[in-house]
Amino acid sequence: MTDALNTDTTLLAAGGKWDRLSGTLFEAIGDTLIMVTVTMLVAGLLGLILGVLLYTTRPSGILHNRFIHTLLNVLVNFVRPIPFIILLAFAQPLTVAVMGSSIGREPATFVMAIAATFAVTRVVEQNLVSIDPGMIEAARAMGAGPWKIITSVIIPEALGPLVLGYTFLFIAVVDMSAMAGYVGGGGLGDFAIVYGYRAYDWEVTVVATLIIIVLVQAAQFFGNWLSSKIMRR
Repeated sequence: MTDALNTDTTLLAAGGKWDRLSGTLFEAIGDTLIMVTVTMLVAGLLGLILGVLLYTTRPSGILHNRFIHTLLNVLVNFVRPIPFIILLAFAQPLTVAVMGSSIGREPATFVMAIAATFAVTRVVEQNLVSIDPGMIEAARAMGAGPWKIITSVIIPEALGPLVLGYTFLFIAVVDMSAMAGYVGGGGLGDFAIVYGYRAYDWEVTVVATLIIIVLVQAAQFFGNWLSSKIMRR
């Protein structure tokens, strides 16, 4: 009888906890989705531009320019290896200058976009390098200009691998959003830290972790499917 009462009390306490935290949890999921979506849109576009520029300005590229290529290469190599948690602190003066604060969802998203842009740049360049140079030379022989070659040959030929690269980076951005919780960035990382780790509530941490895993798995399956559809064409 006593064991049954203890079990009922535990279940009631757990139910009351989730009644109290459910609103905060859904808000955290929304914050994570906003941070990740904005970061992928901004970094995806800027990284694509910089990656194409890095590829086309190399010595054998259609826009050969040693100065621009070296500058971009050094910049990418400088920012990309910095662990995100350190970049959050390193970029704090810039974040405050641009966003007015270094704490919260928007400042965290700003730093995430910086980190992701240079990661996307390198991924784009690495995928474009695999394109058969003969196809570019054939397009040039037919009188196609650099812009036409980029939009009609380079990007379409690398689109399938690029989708897989962006999928990988989406997962990395989700990881960044979780780490942003250490600086009050909001999202599932902040939820797990505040209501799980600091409150010594392992169940909350597990729930937040499982939601992140589901989000990542969904993105990976979709990316694999889309990439296979593109490459079968």
